Amino acid sequence: MSKLDTAYFVFDIESVSDGCLVSQLKYPGQKLSPEAAIAKYRAELLAENGKDFIPYTFHLPVSLVIAKIASNFQLTDLVALDEGQSRSHEIVRLFWEGWRKYHRPKLISFNGRGFDMPLLELCAFRYGISIPDWFAEDKRSFDQPRNRYNTAAHFDLHEWLTNNGASRFNGGLSLAANLIGKPGKMDVAGHMVQDLWDAGRAIEIHDYCRGDVLDTYFVFLRSRVVAGEIDIQEEHSLIEQAREWIDSHAKESAGLTRYLAAWGDWKSPWA
Repeated sequence: MSKLDTAYFVFDIESVSDGCLVSQLKYPGQKLSPEAAIAKYRAELLAENGKDFIPYTFHLPVSLVIAKIASNFQLTDLVALDEGQSRSHEIVRLFWEGWRKYHRPKLISFNGRGFDMPLLELCAFRYGISIPDWFAEDKRSFDQPRNRYNTAAHFDLHEWLTNNGASRFNGGLSLAANLIGKPGKMDVAGHMVQDLWDAGRAIEIHDYCRGDVLDTYFVFLRSRVVAGEIDIQEEHSLIEQAREWIDSHAKESAGLTRYLAAWGDWKSPWA
């Protein structure tokens, strides 16, 4: 497939807290190490609201996986940016450069407007990366790619399922994936990423991110059935093609092997 044939980037980010930033801003003068600052902040958040997830404004991406999808909705590739070194500045640079080089494909995410894109924008700010075609400030607000309701540039499946936040979607991506027979969360979940990173287990983070991207792709396909862009038979064909692609690459990734082992097929109630 050529770059011109890549119509969609289905993507997901895994990130960890910047301990130096946490120490500097949350505990000035205490001379806490990055690790101690993160631990203290997580403990405070846990005691306060029952969750220890530090706000994205203190985060750095350590994994970003993109599924390249053709205009006919076929999966053509699955890549983890800067996988060997997981450098945040390179991950962000490669994402924005890739989006531009592939002629600004439509971004497909699950809750990307609430987390992934704000983090990528903040990192562009942090690293001095120019992305004028994303902000497009010379255009009308509703034509700017980052506009919340501009689904031509970014289609957030969470926004689509909740009618732009009109309802709550308890269960998240894992629930949506399970409704159509796909694995959803397996042995890793988002709240575990910080600890995996601290333990030097980046490979597991990349594999987890791959699984989320594949789940997002299959949820995207079903959304296109509901919206009438493809029918259920076309969806089945695309899913089978994707399964064959995953199987052909499973030897390269333990995560893909686990994903196939947990694979399920949607059962029609009319069958």
